[in-house]
Amino acid sequence: MTAQKPLKVVVATRLYTPEVGAAAFRLKALVDGLVEQGAEVEVITSKAPKGSGVFKPRYGLRRWPVLRDRGGNVRGYVQYLSFDIPAFFRLLSVQADLVVSEPPPTTGLVVALSSLLRGRPFVYYAADVWTEALSAVQVPAAVKRLMGAVEGFVLRRAAKVIAVSEPVAGQVAHFNVPAHRIEVVGNGVDTAVFRPDGPIASAGHPYFVYTGTMSEWQGAAIFIEALALVREKFPDVELRFFGQGADEGHLKAVAAQAIPGAVHFGGVVPPADAAAWIRGAAAALVSIKPGQGYDFAKPTKIYAAAACGTPVVFAGQGDGAAVVESGRLGAAAAYDVQAVAEAMSAVLHEAVVAGSPSADARVRWVLQNASLAASGRVAAQAVLKLGNVK
Repeated sequence: MTAQKPLKVVVATRLYTPEVGAAAFRLKALVDGLVEQGAEVEVITSKAPKGSGVFKPRYGLRRWPVLRDRGGNVRGYVQYLSFDIPAFFRLLSVQADLVVSEPPPTTGLVVALSSLLRGRPFVYYAADVWTEALSAVQVPAAVKRLMGAVEGFVLRRAAKVIAVSEPVAGQVAHFNVPAHRIEVVGNGVDTAVFRPDGPIASAGHPYFVYTGTMSEWQGAAIFIEALALVREKFPDVELRFFGQGADEGHLKAVAAQAIPGAVHFGGVVPPADAAAWIRGAAAALVSIKPGQGYDFAKPTKIYAAAACGTPVVFAGQGDGAAVVESGRLGAAAAYDVQAVAEAMSAVLHEAVVAGSPSADARVRWVLQNASLAASGRVAAQAVLKLGNVK
């Protein structure tokens, strides 16, 4: 009796480890889960930016040069296509039982078309719904319609859509994707990196920290405006941003005008460095501007902070606020400068006076509810289940 050949899975993603970003972390967790469960995996991705470090996995990894913007991001339609067009031909030439596609929908489209030509199924990993995200930024209506059509085509063609949360699954269902083809796998952070024990950054002054993407729909400028009020009681407190994004220039301009010298931008840092800054912070700041079609999002920076034991101040409404409140991970405030300033002041006072007494409870909550390794295994099981019935 011959042994069954392992399932060959190809993962197509514009970002991958050692590049820093939620998508890169999430895809690595998926691949780790696939390899752990016996699949043969190959990742097709972009060449990592300089300074990202060295990553040599025990599975196949094909990298290709890609256009990046001035901030080093693969963000924008030209940049997306610089990855997607070569990926299409690479996917046509590679042997696979099935393919997994990460957003954006343009990558999903080349995966869908190449899979159609090769006669094999594909899985779409929906971390979010791009058509909803576009409603939060200034883009022409024709672009929104086109991207909506592309995203709908990809989602309906996928043999399986794995969603990071129930709200994202609900958004996927709006594209007339049958319920039995949608599976919620959860999301989380790497608790081996984001943990309470480890190096703690020292800034010389108490500070709040914001890590990760800075996009218009997040509206992080509200924290800069609120900090001006907080400093009336705590004059030496600072705000430190780590990461990058389309709104970074605007945030720097607001900071220079509102409270010059009190806000610092540290750029993209490795996850271990981000964890050190989070551990030393009075609180981690997370925001989603209401009414932009993104209230269903649960940013992973919530989980990263809580995993380090650091409280979260969330500005906004919807599912992110609900997670912070129900998990007792910090304070959720209305997206209002005064309300946010009051929440920041209260958490800062607790950190200075009481030493953040709920840190252990926050860490336990993440271990039980938001482990990236656990969600990666669940996602891998969903992919392998499809392969076994192909």
